[in-house]
Amino acid sequence: MKKVRIIGVPEHFNLPWHMAIEENAFKERGIDLSWTDIPEGTGKMCQMLETDETDLAIILTEGIVKSISAGNPAKIVQEFISTPLLWGIHVAAASNYKTISDIKDSTAAISRFGSGSHLMAYVNADNQGWDPKKLKFEVINNLEGAIDALTNKTADYFLWERFTTKPVVDRGVFRRIDDVPTPWPCFVIAATDKFIAENTSLIHHITEVINLYTEEFKNIPSIDKTLANAYGQKLEDIKEWLAITKWSQSELKNSTLKKVQDTLFDLDLIDKKLQPEALLLKR
Repeated sequence: MKKVRIIGVPEHFNLPWHMAIEENAFKERGIDLSWTDIPEGTGKMCQMLETDETDLAIILTEGIVKSISAGNPAKIVQEFISTPLLWGIHVAAASNYKTISDIKDSTAAISRFGSGSHLMAYVNADNQGWDPKKLKFEVINNLEGAIDALTNKTADYFLWERFTTKPVVDRGVFRRIDDVPTPWPCFVIAATDKFIAENTSLIHHITEVINLYTEEFKNIPSIDKTLANAYGQKLEDIKEWLAITKWSQSELKNSTLKKVQDTLFDLDLIDKKLQPEALLLKR
């Protein structure tokens, strides 16, 4: 039995992995796949790939592209979610901020530098025509840290996946003032160069299994109720999320990579653009 370490955020996107593990779909291929939730998100996962604390990660596209550009020895194996991520822009429920323009010169809570919450603050600033060099950040580690920071006014707004954060909005802790979608498919499967070099056929088996699960995922009877129960969501929110979310079984397109790199480069978040072969595992 080959042991493989995989990490991802504790969010509804990743339920197919948990189902496949629970049903021993990987063990049938001789793979002992060990999943670890990383609530801190993409910045932490990039670090774990770089320090060989994991073999695989289900990670935000823009985050891993930035990290590989900065020298992280990893590659994108394939696309995992082919639709954009809908980032909610959240403020404290009692704050005076009502619109995006109100938060222009305020401080963004981010899980860490290089995370999605950090990079998407730049994308949002660019969308609004703000000077990205004037953005201010407070590192808060995770969602709980953001709740503390916004409540205690050490930060003013927080970008996080809209549906994951919805229960916090429902509890009257946060108020969502708007959304900002990623301009590209949001999640990919990434692997360390070391793991790729030693386990090419194993990667093929892993992707083959998960692709079978994601292909059929939306057709599972009462999957909306399963998701709502598993992640503490309202059923109507899960239905809305399922309607706008599509899992992928394909390689990430070169055109997507170009768009991500062009955006990150224009925002001064990377200092060079890489060729696709430096970012993608070609199968």
